[in-house]
Amino acid sequence: MNAPLSAAGVRYVAKNMRLDLRLIAEMVAPGSRVLDIGCGDGTLIDHLYRTRGCDARGIEIDMAEVTRAVAHGLPVMHGDADTDLAQYPDAAFDYVILSRTLQAVERPREVLRQMLRIGERAIVSFPNFGHWALRWQLFWGGRMPMTSVWSRPWHETPNIHPCTIRDFFVLCGEEGYQVEQWLAVDDAGQRSPWRRFLGMANLFGEQALFLLRKV
Repeated sequence: MNAPLSAAGVRYVAKNMRLDLRLIAEMVAPGSRVLDIGCGDGTLIDHLYRTRGCDARGIEIDMAEVTRAVAHGLPVMHGDADTDLAQYPDAAFDYVILSRTLQAVERPREVLRQMLRIGERAIVSFPNFGHWALRWQLFWGGRMPMTSVWSRPWHETPNIHPCTIRDFFVLCGEEGYQVEQWLAVDDAGQRSPWRRFLGMANLFGEQALFLLRKV
């Protein structure tokens, strides 16, 4: 993979990456084989390659983002998580990543199944629809809430399957996935201290990160 940025550029990208991407990178073991689904312009791929020596590649549905990534020498292909994961062989990766995309796919349950078929572990991040600010807006105003994370009106949003942290735990239990690690985080940049208190995390965590594997 090409190296489009200088060392100073690497530090800049790492510092200014989205919080969930920085935390995801910390979950990935050095030297791993990684597939990033919905990778955007490849920021996380580039970071994993440079800082952790990973064989990282990605698929992205937005062709403009694919073009940007490829122009910077990153191994990103045009693809759709709902239809294209079936083309990958079993156990092709150590980690398969889905960051802030689960709520936008058509078949989240099947996407997770495919992720844990082609990867030993899956890392998933998603905005938490159980956050107190969303509950309050819905209760007080009676309309679909909007925040910095849920930032588009209901008739324009690509998010068709919003879920809460508690919802995701239930799904993992139903599918038999082992949650090796999870975090509830504040989108402003702070890790929330409620990992052992699911009810509090579900109320105050703006987004969640899960590291999964099959039991």
